[in-house]
Amino acid sequence: MLILTVWPLVRSALARMSSPGAVEGLGPRDELVKDPVCQTYVVRSRAIRNEAGGRSVYFCSTRCAEQFRERERSA
Repeated sequence: MLILTVWPLVRSALARMSSPGAVEGLGPRDELVKDPVCQTYVVRSRAIRNEAGGRSVYFCSTRCAEQFRERERSA
């Protein structure tokens, strides 16, 4: 029971101490990205990703992604 309580703290500490890559067995560190439409921050692994102008753009929802595409078409 103690291990189940302490493990998240240990894992979090390991992730902070690691290099910018990944902690073995834990996967890559995730970071927040900003949705250009609604300005909301979302975790990159859960964001909707599109390409625009040769770069990746991340959105919090399909609605924001669609609004962005509509703005790009009309520009």
